[in-house]
Amino acid sequence: MSAQIKAGTTAAPGGEEIESSGHLARLLMWLDEKARQKNAQYIVNVGLFIEEQQLPDEDPSVLAFELEQRDYVQVSRNWGGAAPDVNLTDAGRAAIHRLKKLRQDRAARLRHTMDAFHRWLFDTAGDQKPINPVLFLATPASYFAGAEITGTELHEALAYLAEHQLIKHIDTEPPTVAITPLGVSCALTGGSVQDHVNQPRPGTTYNTYLPNAKGVIVGEQQHFTQNNTDGVDPTLFVQLAGYVGQVSPILGLPDDDRAELERVAQDLHTEATSASPEPGRLRQFATQLKDKLLEGATTMAATQGIEMAEQALEALMQ
Repeated sequence: MSAQIKAGTTAAPGGEEIESSGHLARLLMWLDEKARQKNAQYIVNVGLFIEEQQLPDEDPSVLAFELEQRDYVQVSRNWGGAAPDVNLTDAGRAAIHRLKKLRQDRAARLRHTMDAFHRWLFDTAGDQKPINPVLFLATPASYFAGAEITGTELHEALAYLAEHQLIKHIDTEPPTVAITPLGVSCALTGGSVQDHVNQPRPGTTYNTYLPNAKGVIVGEQQHFTQNNTDGVDPTLFVQLAGYVGQVSPILGLPDDDRAELERVAQDLHTEATSASPEPGRLRQFATQLKDKLLEGATTMAATQGIEMAEQALEALMQ
């Protein structure tokens, strides 16, 4: 005995769009291929998809029921516990048409790649340990609208994420990347990479892409070099100043406190990038930043800033 049951909603469980859902979009496109091979009413067992795509850890029933929730398929429930048979609905065919158009949308593919890689990096190596980014291409998230993300698209996404200091490249063999404190903060907000990049920054903030008078771009610490004979390595202080300038708008501070925080960060940056940084002034400004973060902010971004200040101060004592 079997029964055809049609769901009455197209809402995606968890709010996830199907083009970014990994296996679901692939399954839907696979059902379209099977339907074209036979006819529009062709009923197919989802277990065949699991076998063909070599996904032994996936439950075919769960995949089928999730598509049913979106009204993309009708599920034939057989009471023998076997993998379910499904056939496409009109809503499913419309979704397939939309997915095929999205596959050609280069901007949409790149946005997905940036977001999916950033989430994967945070989940996999959120402790900022280096990891080979190519490993991402073996995950379900490396699909968009049912099509594989290419190596070229991943490379473009990595360049964008590095440009906005959400990741940093590590000179290893093979090359690796690590998430930055700013990348961790971005992940914890729950928004997209574009949400982070495009967030308004009112008041006195640093522009990441405008170099200072000495040609040093705030936040691009991996490229920071300086010659001095005082035995002071200012790299961590430049990094701290750039980070505080970036995250100050999301710390939840009153306007006056945020303006003062950014002023101290600018003073630290100026001192750290001078020809001969003075250890006492570096210590003074870094300590002030740490104290202000401790006093007025409780976010993860503030915690990251406090840790960076402590690391810089410890290095100064060595």
